Amino acid sequence: MEKRWIEHSDYDPQVVEQLETELNVSPVISKLLYKRGIFDFEEARKFFRPSIDHLHDPFLMKDMEKAIHRIEQAIRNREKILIYGDYDVDGTTSVSLVFSYFRKIHSLIDYYIPDRYKEGYGISTQGIDWAAEHGFSLIIALDCGIKSVDKVDYALEKNIDFIICDHHLPGDEIPRAAAVLDPKRVDCEYPYKELSGCGIGFKLAQAFSQKNNMPFEDLEQYLDLTVVSISSDIVPITGENRTLAFFGLKRLNENPCAGIKALIDLSSSREDITVTDIVFQIGPRINAAGRIDDAKHAVHLLISSTDELATEQGLIVNSKNTERKEVDSTITTEAMAMMENIPEMSSRRSTVLFSPKWHKGVIGIVASRLIEKYYRPTIVLTESNGMATGSARSVNGFDIHQAISSCSDLLEQFGGHKYAAGLTISLDNVDAFIERFEQVVSSTIEDCSLSQQIEIDEFIKLSDISPKLIRIIKQFAPFGPQNMKPVFASRNVWCKYDPQIVGNNHLKFSVQQSDGHTFECIGFGLGEHYQRIRKGIPFDMCYTIEENTWNGKTTIQLSVKDIK
Repeated sequence: MEKRWIEHSDYDPQVVEQLETELNVSPVISKLLYKRGIFDFEEARKFFRPSIDHLHDPFLMKDMEKAIHRIEQAIRNREKILIYGDYDVDGTTSVSLVFSYFRKIHSLIDYYIPDRYKEGYGISTQGIDWAAEHGFSLIIALDCGIKSVDKVDYALEKNIDFIICDHHLPGDEIPRAAAVLDPKRVDCEYPYKELSGCGIGFKLAQAFSQKNNMPFEDLEQYLDLTVVSISSDIVPITGENRTLAFFGLKRLNENPCAGIKALIDLSSSREDITVTDIVFQIGPRINAAGRIDDAKHAVHLLISSTDELATEQGLIVNSKNTERKEVDSTITTEAMAMMENIPEMSSRRSTVLFSPKWHKGVIGIVASRLIEKYYRPTIVLTESNGMATGSARSVNGFDIHQAISSCSDLLEQFGGHKYAAGLTISLDNVDAFIERFEQVVSSTIEDCSLSQQIEIDEFIKLSDISPKLIRIIKQFAPFGPQNMKPVFASRNVWCKYDPQIVGNNHLKFSVQQSDGHTFECIGFGLGEHYQRIRKGIPFDMCYTIEENTWNGKTTIQLSVKDIK
């Protein structure tokens, strides 16, 4: 699929020049900073030198005072507290963090994860009934609940209070909970709006510690869980998230909790673990527990008090991930065959597929796989509890949550983000939804959103690549949404020798430019370009700059993203 290269070259030359002078950096670095919203020395200092002091006062979040007051009341009155969370990585890390923190303070505490298949997403009636039957009078809901108006009312009828800690967009009505913590509330003036669910759980613990004069050092042990959630939930790595991720990675690499350590050992991750390693190695293993079986396995792992317990739970979680891979592969193959066998699919601007026999736990992954190949807004549906339930994934620049909202009269429920959402439909409405969704997408999506794009940070010469440039770029980490690893492009380069195909269709070659500078390159999955870049044929390429260590020797290697 042809990819579009987008270069954002709109910057203020005066500001860029000032950054260059004040920081003693190259124009390349000053432009990279400008594009990340860093315009002066002080902002650059905070960016390059993250500090725990950069975290905001948790009491700036609306209802935080109410939340802490209600928790203190529960502790004082010996009430039973239930920590309730979603079954994905963000939910299970949230529950693990808040449960681990408060069980050191209050013994009458337990946790609850809804069953993906029997209860579905978010707060369930079944969960509230379980809490009532077991004598809980306060539920702290994490990574869910902002739209659970009726469920919170139901709980109140049973004399159960809720504290909601969510980061999803609220609906028109805020639930009647004892406290509702969500920076996305229109009436919440908290300075940073993009925390993960676990991030809000961390702020709750921070507020309790602050109120009760407990040292911040007691909270540092939970930063590894926080960075796992930030990475896996694909929230922006900016502002407070970047600070939490920076110190979370430090904790994760130096002294992780027993559960995370077991996952690192099982995933054979490299020593210096990054956000990318979490996204592709650690997060999927945690997620697999809830996708294939019961997400409580993930919480058991993450709250393990000893290495022995963690290893035992880690093996269970890892086996679920192996099973998840097999199921995911089978369904993806079936879905792609379905795409090829429906003639009208080729002319559509959306993809909605339904099969009653597909595994509910992996349909979100399958939707992502379909986007990789066909690149258009995608929803994959299966049957669960007599309803059609689905996972939606979107493409660059298209708000799939808004598109689904436009079809709300056909839905039982829905929720999510701009780029990922979930929905439930009556089986009788599936066909009507498929047609309506296609109409909405066709009338609102821009052509540019229907082809993959690569955002180029800067066009440079190979001679611009130096140890100093690499050293400074490394300080841009942790990388993630809105702070991605810089992508550079160079024009009129050519292969010094004929390229090679290695591994699974990867392209390996040595590239040079007229000034004689030469670098080794690897293009993962780019074997299709083999004939186009034979020795001496000029081409343009975009890439990230990596350090490759082999047999104790570190060299610069360009990881090529595309060739034109």
